[in-house]
Parts: sequence; structure tokens; C-alpha cells
Amino acid sequence: MIDLDRLLQNTIPDHILNRSMLVLRTKLKPIRLLLEQRRLPETGWEDDLIQFFLTLLSWMDTDKDREGARIGEREGRVAAPVVSDLASGYCHGVGRSGSLRAPQPKAGGASIAHFFADKLALDMLRRCGVPNYESAAVLPLATGMAIGLAATVAREETGKRGVVYPRVDHKSPMKGLLLSGMKVKTVESVVFGDAVRIPVAKVAEALDEETAAVVSTTTFFPPRESDDVKAIAKLAEDEGVFHIINNAYGVQSRQIMNQIQGAIDAGRVDIVVQSTDKNFLTPVGGSIVASPSFESVEHVAQIYAGRASAAPIIQFLAAVLSTGFTGYETLRDKQEENRKLLQTKLKRTAERHGERVLKVDNPIAAAMTLQNHNAKEVGFNLYSSRVTGPRVLEKTDFGVCCERYHSPYITMNAAIGSTESDILQAIRRLAKVLKESKS
Repeated sequence: MIDLDRLLQNTIPDHILNRSMLVLRTKLKPIRLLLEQRRLPETGWEDDLIQFFLTLLSWMDTDKDREGARIGEREGRVAAPVVSDLASGYCHGVGRSGSLRAPQPKAGGASIAHFFADKLALDMLRRCGVPNYESAAVLPLATGMAIGLAATVAREETGKRGVVYPRVDHKSPMKGLLLSGMKVKTVESVVFGDAVRIPVAKVAEALDEETAAVVSTTTFFPPRESDDVKAIAKLAEDEGVFHIINNAYGVQSRQIMNQIQGAIDAGRVDIVVQSTDKNFLTPVGGSIVASPSFESVEHVAQIYAGRASAAPIIQFLAAVLSTGFTGYETLRDKQEENRKLLQTKLKRTAERHGERVLKVDNPIAAAMTLQNHNAKEVGFNLYSSRVTGPRVLEKTDFGVCCERYHSPYITMNAAIGSTESDILQAIRRLAKVLKESKS
């Protein structure tokens, strides 16, 4: 780096220069600590420091070399400066055809950024409740495609194509599995009171000699509850099959992360997939694969086809540098508080309008019956009232995760990043909609 102390000698009086350099060193100290410790900072960085760090790394890519002669077909060329700005200067992307994590000769800065993104992802996930993870990688793919990559690893390592999938009415994971060439055997659910669950005994019955993997799910909308990932991990170990966990938005929940750690302790967990936008407040488009096996994550990186966009990786890096671990823990604390608030307010609203809150174990979302209201009308009017995110379903709609549920219902989330104001406004507008849509 530039030796500013020496180069700035005899420009201003020494006592002013020394004081000024102290300010600069203090400002840049978080970058030095990151490079030395390679761990998530305790407290978040200021925006200008994050921007400086990311810009500094992007200057290391060869498309910034003004003396270079760039004659390849892929040289980080862009149509206008605004295009480069939209990519935060990382126009070369990351990875090589052999592996997503391989250093890219034309993108030294982006490769360093990816290295630190993976390091901070692993540190974050460990400190959020799963210390047994050995490796993690940030992917420029959302969770459905990442699950497809994980399933491809299972297919390649076992030579089999069967996937046992406890039913979740979500198209993305299924598409990812089918795209990877797997044959999916769905295990149907059972309704226990209000909760929709898949008994592990039914999962065991679905296994056969062609089974490569079981794909379990930790996070979905009520009334679907989390799979018993600990019991499935024991089953996977006993039967010698891969166990992939779809932990789409579970990092924000201490309860769910503890369940995953318990599964790793008790049996077999090969790959866990989680979303960057749902957990870390980034734009849509990224995910993290993590595993107690370094080799499993490396295999996922090698399965990825070609070089990749750096955007989701840089966005994740910026997000976790912004929050730091302390800031992220504060967000998790607030999520838990908001979940309790949602439960209280939704219960009160349900009682006033002849409905009830469903008794379902879910640390992020809550649901309420719509027995005495026109469900479709409720959903339409809520959307028109500028409330986004609720799911309103009839008894047999795709999404109920069973053949037939006992009641129409509405699900509302108190996910990370939501505010108390969001929840209170949504409940007030729901109350108004319920009053106007009684069946």
C-alpha cells in the first residue's frame, strides 16, 4: 500500500500530519482487522468505509488496467459507466469454468471479495447457532437453484437419482430438483390438530434402493411445520443417503439454527441451503450453501457451470459488513419481539371477528382461520390496502401442503427486518378488511 506517512512529509507541519494520519488509520482500522482476522466484525462498518473497501478491491481487476491490451471475448467491457456502477465495478464476475470458488486471473479483486464473503458467511452461520459447519460458500443463485446443485452433488456421489421430499407446496425447490435430473418422490403430510407435519416413519417408508437423498425443510408458512431434521438426520445416517436441508429463511431464527445443530450432532447432514435476501437483507438472487463437510461445499462449487455474476456475492459482503455480528443479533432480537407482537395482535383481531389463531409451531410466522370470511376477498382487499406478504389460501389450494386443510386461512410473517410499525399497520388494515368481507 502507499506509504502516506513518508510521501506526505514536508507538506504540512509534522504535528498536523501526525494528527491527520491518526484519523486516517483509525478510519481504516476495520479493514486492517478484517484482513488480519478474516472474521465477521463485531460492529458494522459505516457505508463510506464499505464503499471504499469494495471500490479498492474492484480496482484490482484487469478491466481497470488503463495500460492493458484487452483482446479476449470476455474482458469486463461495459456499454456505459452506469452499467459498471450497477455491478459495483465487478464486471469480470467470479470463478472459473472448473469451480465457482477458483480465483479468476482477470478478477483478482473480485476473487478476494468472494474469499471474504465465504469466510464471513461461515463465521456468521457458526455464530448464529451451528458451530459444526466446516465450510460455506455464497452462490449467485437463489435457494431453488442452489438445492438443484446440492442434489446434483448427491447424484454424482451416489450414482442414484431418487429424492425423497417431504411435501412442501413450493415450486422453486421442486424445479431445482427436477432440473438436476432427479426423480422426486413426495411424502404426503398428515394434519395433527392445526399443524401440517410429515411423520419421519413415512419418510423412512419412502426410501428405496434408488434413493440418493432426502430433502427436508425447516422454514415454510403455517400451518406447515418444520420437518424433524434431527430424526431425518439419524435416518439418513442409518440408511446411507444424502441429507439436504432447505433452510431458506432459518438463519434469522435461533430455534431453527439450534435444530440444525442438533441434526448434525445426531446424524447425517450433507448440505444446508439458505437465502441471502431472506436472512441478510440483500437483493434477491443469492444463497449460501454450508456443510459440516468441507468436501461437500467444494463439490457444489465445482458443479456450478462457468463463471458467475459477482453481484449477489458483493451484496452479501456489503450487508454483513454493514450489520456486523452485533447488529445482526439485534435484528434477530427484534424479529423475536415482533413475532410475539404479531401473535398477540392477530389473536385479538381473530377473536373480535369470529376466527382463531392456528396452533402451529413457527418462530417466524403466524396464521389465522378465515372460516367466517370470504378468503379470496380478504386477500384481494389486503393487497389493495397496500399490505404485502400475507398468504390467503382456501382448503385445497396449492400451498396448504396437504390434500385438504380444515379451514381457509391467512398467514402473516414477522420476518427479520420487519418493523413494529409494519405489523401494527398490517393488523389494523386486516381488521378493516375482515369487517368488510364477512361471508
